[in-house]
Amino acid sequence: MIRKLSNGHYRLYSRKKNPKTGRRRNLGTFRTRAAAMKHERAVQMFKRRG
Repeated sequence: MIRKLSNGHYRLYSRKKNPKTGRRRNLGTFRTRAAAMKHERAVQMFKRRG
């Protein structure tokens, strides 16, 4: 999940909430939405590799 911050940057959050804190885990902050989307694809590939 990508959200735009007040300073114009974009932050990538995990899809599921952290059961311990009840919040979504921060997976990185990026200057552009394209960079955040690129990193999200890399995270998904990493999760699905054998």
